Amino acid sequence: MNTLRLSDRIGRKVLGYAAKGRRLARSVKPDHAHPDDAWALAHLTAGEARVYRGMDPRDREHACRVTLHLLRDHPAAAPELVAAALLHDCGKSVRPYRVTERVLVGLIPNRLARLLPPIGALGIRAHHPELGARLLAHAGARPRVARLVARHHHPDGDPEAALLHHYDDQE
Repeated sequence: MNTLRLSDRIGRKVLGYAAKGRRLARSVKPDHAHPDDAWALAHLTAGEARVYRGMDPRDREHACRVTLHLLRDHPAAAPELVAAALLHDCGKSVRPYRVTERVLVGLIPNRLARLLPPIGALGIRAHHPELGARLLAHAGARPRVARLVARHHHPDGDPEAALLHHYDDQE
């Protein structure tokens, strides 16, 4: 039983790192990103839409892919979960990333980066869930959307946050 769990966990890690590699390769040039903004904005309130528009196009494209995968498997997902999927990386918009930073921060494990304060590229990346939740609260987003964004890396028993974490990790 423990061997099966360990192999499942290793398999999920391998898939997660493969997805991270694809994401890093796509993130080199912002002009190569083509998010479906019209579709995404239809799922957001006015305040949430303002935050979404402030995101880097590469993060918006990633968010659209995460959301589409989530909806493919869970077509009846709650509107707040759909909005959170579209906004889960909005905390990264606090500070624009240079290309080299995007690559480098993707190589540092999040657990190590979380030891840093929320400044600089590594700190922003590590603390982007909490920063994003604050941005959303300030913009007047739905409270559940902000909470899901805050918990998307550490779901702690919240089934919707766990779904968001799963699809983010696989995309």
